[in-house]
Amino acid sequence: MLDIKRIRTNPEEVQELLDRRTPNSKGTYSIAPVLETDSRRRELVTRAEALKAKQNADSKKIPQMKKAGEDTTALMEEMKALSEETKELYDQVDKLDEEMRTLLLNIPNTPNPEVIIGPDDSVNREIRRVGTPREFDFEFKPHWDLGPELGILDFERAVKISGARFSMFRGKGAQLERALITYMLDLHTKVQDPPYLEYSPPFMVNRASMTGTGQLPKFEEDAYNVKNNDFFLIPTAEVPVTNIFRDEILDEKDLPLYMTAYTPCFRCEAGSAGRDTRGLIRNHQFDKVEMVKLVRPEGSYDELESLTRDAEAVLSGLGLPYRVIELSTGDLGFSSAKTYDIEVWMPSYGRYVEISSCSNFEDYQARRANLRFRDSDGKVKYVHTLNGSGLAVGRTFAAVIETYQNADGSVTIPEALRGYMGGLEKIEQ
Repeated sequence: MLDIKRIRTNPEEVQELLDRRTPNSKGTYSIAPVLETDSRRRELVTRAEALKAKQNADSKKIPQMKKAGEDTTALMEEMKALSEETKELYDQVDKLDEEMRTLLLNIPNTPNPEVIIGPDDSVNREIRRVGTPREFDFEFKPHWDLGPELGILDFERAVKISGARFSMFRGKGAQLERALITYMLDLHTKVQDPPYLEYSPPFMVNRASMTGTGQLPKFEEDAYNVKNNDFFLIPTAEVPVTNIFRDEILDEKDLPLYMTAYTPCFRCEAGSAGRDTRGLIRNHQFDKVEMVKLVRPEGSYDELESLTRDAEAVLSGLGLPYRVIELSTGDLGFSSAKTYDIEVWMPSYGRYVEISSCSNFEDYQARRANLRFRDSDGKVKYVHTLNGSGLAVGRTFAAVIETYQNADGSVTIPEALRGYMGGLEKIEQ
């Protein structure tokens, strides 16, 4: 959520940055209603405070009038009327506060001024490319064919159990999926420095948690809502982990906080009908290991760079070719100020496919979640929040079995995973 003081003080700057998100249709995210509501609210507060000051002044007259034997009936009636008018004004202020919050919750974060301006992913910028895509000397198979043939994926029965866009890992496939999860968590918690603290959070969250990270109210149609108690199945571990310290004031010495978690993730994918319908790329339920950082504001962009490197390390360790992309303003997520996408080479697609997004939200999520820290000077400030996938497990699984497949239909296990697979070197029919 944007700071109303910032909007009030620098409206032109804020509007210009918001317009960068939609350069072909400026004004899509207008702060004019916010400024109008803020002006009305401040006017009402000024009137209410003036009435309250008059009441206070009049109340001091009453003892003096009584002491002088004067009749206070008229003054008491006037004070009662002032009190009722003041209450009515403050009731209107409360309604405007709620209206203001609703307006602010539906305005995205302003992009970092250095982010490239563009309407969509067509102007995203490649930062680096690591590894070379494998050239096959045989007719390779996509993971949606290879997996079932090896008996490690069962799409048909997953659809029977649940419906379209669900998958099921089987036998050595289930073991490989578990190996990937454990490998990622071990890398983040035991190898990387400083290490991340592992959490195992709830997989359902309340409305306040979804609002705190920016999924609500804007993207409610993409979420699975358990309506009888208004819980939401999490779309990513970012939601519960970022909200761990919601409505708390951390101590400055506690920062930075590095946290990681494995969770299943649930998404309706309402806005992606017809896209990537085969295999593991775009499912309603998928597994992911997530990294979350809560940091001091002044170091958050250095933290974004290190977060991205930590996500890249997963792919490097697995020997998978990938590239890092800086997103343009028009391709940024709703809450993000700057994002790097990491894309893994997927042989079946003949292109790079997103496998991680690493974002700095600055204080946008922290303001929504009331997530603060007390600085060494005693002042309470908002933290900056960051998160990145490390990684999307299903997509990593697909990239591994496609990249490491052999002409005889087997799949070689990357060396980094063999210890988690009981020393197994190949998955064979």
